[in-house]
Amino acid sequence: MHADTTLTPAAPSWKEQALCAQTGADFFFPEPGSSVRDAKRICLMCDIRTDCLEYALTHDERFGVWGGLSEKERGRLRRR
Repeated sequence: MHADTTLTPAAPSWKEQALCAQTGADFFFPEPGSSVRDAKRICLMCDIRTDCLEYALTHDERFGVWGGLSEKERGRLRRR
């Protein structure tokens, strides 16, 4: 007997759905001292922002803007 198996595509991960994936890393990983204002503006419009921030905090991401927060802002959040 042959089992009928239908492959269904996995749901896209939050990273694939995030607006930053459609924008480019330059905004989110700027040169030291550069503004992160544009990245934060994009994050504010993103439905995946909470998942992104949770990932960054869980995985101790030290660089870039994640979930709308800069490295310094995430550091302050961790110290609470």
